[in-house]
Amino acid sequence: MTAAPTMDDARVAELVRDAAAAPSMHNAQPWRFRYTRGDRTFRLYADFERRMPHADPDARALHLGCGAALFNLRVAVAHAGHHPDVALLPAPDDAALLATVRLTAPSAGDAALALLHPAIHRRHTSRYPFSETPVPERLKAALTHAAAQEGAALAFPESWHLRWIQELTEEAEARNLTDRGSEEDLAHWTRIGIAAADTATDGVPDYAFGPRKLGGRAPVRDFAGGRPTSDFGATPFENDPHLALLSTAEDHPADWLRAGQALERVLLLATQEDLATALSTQALEWPDLRWPLRDPASGTGHVQMMLRLGYGPKGPKTARRHVEDVLVIEE
Repeated sequence: MTAAPTMDDARVAELVRDAAAAPSMHNAQPWRFRYTRGDRTFRLYADFERRMPHADPDARALHLGCGAALFNLRVAVAHAGHHPDVALLPAPDDAALLATVRLTAPSAGDAALALLHPAIHRRHTSRYPFSETPVPERLKAALTHAAAQEGAALAFPESWHLRWIQELTEEAEARNLTDRGSEEDLAHWTRIGIAAADTATDGVPDYAFGPRKLGGRAPVRDFAGGRPTSDFGATPFENDPHLALLSTAEDHPADWLRAGQALERVLLLATQEDLATALSTQALEWPDLRWPLRDPASGTGHVQMMLRLGYGPKGPKTARRHVEDVLVIEE
């Protein structure tokens, strides 16, 4: 097999820039990368200082965000003409080292990954209302297959299960309004005001909050939390939102990383298919609400993320940290 050619530092930086376009809870971007020229290997590390202490005490959401960045890196590597040879959690004695990605010669399957590359920087979280136009069944099947390729399950709840999920989410939203911990997380990771929003390299700027929800049952977080912000007004959201649950069979760090990769694969495909997407973690932040979200037929599985999909505004781009702040290159 022909070895992959050496990659210059500028190209390495471009690959990490693509990886870092991934979504993460409150746009905390909880990742660090190290690239070793000698063995052409990226190492992905968790930045545990960027974990939400109240909403994500076990760092589950942090792992999902890092898994999404890992998937973007795989796509970028394939697009650059290499094969991303991935090992998850390669050092049991180092919890921060989440994965290695070694660049090798191209192989089967890389072309399919590379096709997703144009969607990386088009994908944005949208906190706007979507139309209630149904998502085509063939597209639901394609998104479900995308999740399965990464070892996760994607389900589109209907009927009483959908209503139950909406009730759990509404309960979580009500709790968050009066929860001091949730308030502290939002205060730390939201950027309000022109000076803060325009210069931020992480967090959620107020121009991305979207309008306040005036009716409807779509799961929408109030990022303003009663604080004065740029006023996008209030508007009704969907009464019958299109929701999907992403689940894994087990619930350990490796499963969280797989779920993050599945999430990003689903989001990139949805973006290619002109769907707007949003993530909802409210019910997942409360253990007693997360558990009842699981598959009602089998009673098994662990829900890792709730997605809202539909046709509507794609949402604004939010800032990312400078590559030099998240990447170290060594011999």
